[in-house]
Parts: sequence; C-alpha cells; structure tokens
Amino acid sequence: MTPIRVVVVDDEKPARERLRRLLARDDRVVLTGCCASGTEALAVIRDATSMREPVQVLLLDVQMPALDGFGVLARLLEADSVDMPAVVFVTAHDEFALKAFESHAIDYLLKPFSDERFHAALDHAIRQVRTRGAAALLAEMQALMGRTQGSTEAPAEPAAPRGRRPLDKIVLKSAHRVRLLPVEQISWIEAEGMYVNIHTREGASHSHRGLIGSLEDALDRRRFVRIHRSAIVNIDLVSELRQDVHGDYVAVLRGGTEVRVGRRFRARLQARLGQSL
Repeated sequence: MTPIRVVVVDDEKPARERLRRLLARDDRVVLTGCCASGTEALAVIRDATSMREPVQVLLLDVQMPALDGFGVLARLLEADSVDMPAVVFVTAHDEFALKAFESHAIDYLLKPFSDERFHAALDHAIRQVRTRGAAALLAEMQALMGRTQGSTEAPAEPAAPRGRRPLDKIVLKSAHRVRLLPVEQISWIEAEGMYVNIHTREGASHSHRGLIGSLEDALDRRRFVRIHRSAIVNIDLVSELRQDVHGDYVAVLRGGTEVRVGRRFRARLQARLGQSL
C-alpha cells in the first residue's frame, strides 16, 4: 500500500526531531517535510500538491511566530487548489484543545505525550485519510457509471453516520438572541476562515462560527452539494451550469448568483447528478 505523506510543523527543533524519529518507525507513512514555521509549511504543502503528491497528514504546532497553527489551517481551507490534509494539532498548552476540535482537527497531542499516545493519533489520522480516499473513489466511479451507462438516475449519496439525522435547522447566535434557520431556506454556504456565510433564498446572509466541512457532514447530501473548497450549494436552486473558456464550470443559482465549481469537486457533482458534465 502506498505510504501516507506527512508534514511536521513545529518551531522548536527538538520537537520536530522527536516527531521525525517517531514517524521513521512506521512504514505506513513517509515524511514529506519538516517545517519550522507556518509559512514554510504552506509552501511545502502547495509544492507537494503541484507535483500531484498532496500532503495527507499534517502534524501541526499551535503556537508559532508570525503564522500560528490555526492560521495555517484557515489558509488551507481558503485554498481550492490544495487538498485538505488530516490535521493533528501538537502543543504544550491545553487551553487550545477546545478550539482545536472546533477547527475539526483529527486529534490533539498535548506535550509531553507518550509514544503510545502519538501512535494512537497517527492511527486515527491514517484511518481518516484512507476512508476519505475510498469515498472520493466511490464518487468518481459513480460519475463514470453515469457517463458510460447514460443513466439519468442520481446515485445513492454516502450514508450519514449511524444514529445521526441531517440537520433541519441551524442555530445562529448573536449578542442577544439565538435564531433557528430552517435549512430549506438556505441557497448556498460560503467559507470564510473559521466562519461560514449562510446565504438564504430571500437574499439575506448570516455569519456562523464553524468550518464548512462540518456543515457538509451535517446537512442532507441529497439536497446540499459541496462544489468548491469554499462553497456548498442547494442543488434544488441551481438553474444552470456555465462553462468558461478554460473548461471550468460556474453554477448559476436562481436569482443569478454564480458559484464556481472547483475542478476536484466536479466528480462529486456529477455523482450527485448521476450524469456527466
């Protein structure tokens, strides 16, 4: 099996060297980069992506000068051209634990951690990467079947986790009130760092704390489709798909709003439609 590509990011050399040694003991992984700053890490991740060998697991320190771990994660979320790795935060400060999990890290290592705790976190990240890869492959196969068989029936969507039903309302908090927004009112959702902007059919926009990936997992995937690193659309409100001179698509919603379809999300859209574009 192809090794999982890992990047280590920590501004302290002893911490980097320990992580390097621990990774060297595991033949399931290969170390792609060992970075001393968030800026260096972003450059390594982008270079790896351009070489078609994207980073799959990121061991990321939280507190670093200039660009901290949460800043690195926010930059990656905004980059459509970069596949999001499974993130394990590593830090000596337990006060960051809640924020790390709100940022949808796969795991959180609190220094000093044992070898056993490290390998448990690495196992978790590797399982996540392999599960994610299997889901993407399924979507591509479904899209291919739609093209070869000429099927007009939408393939089955990935099942929601057992015991969890899709959200029917989203809680929107403000200073003095909490509003419940029915999901059927949502037109599309736009990522903005650690927040999302939820746009409604009526043209209103609401800021909501959370990452777009968490909403994607929680919403009904028969209705809401992730078509871009930074966008989810209500498929019922997509009136047409326009293709530009570069062959990329733009989804046009009722009312005229245009949302770009990311190239690596095209297969997912085709799988949902059950037809090729």
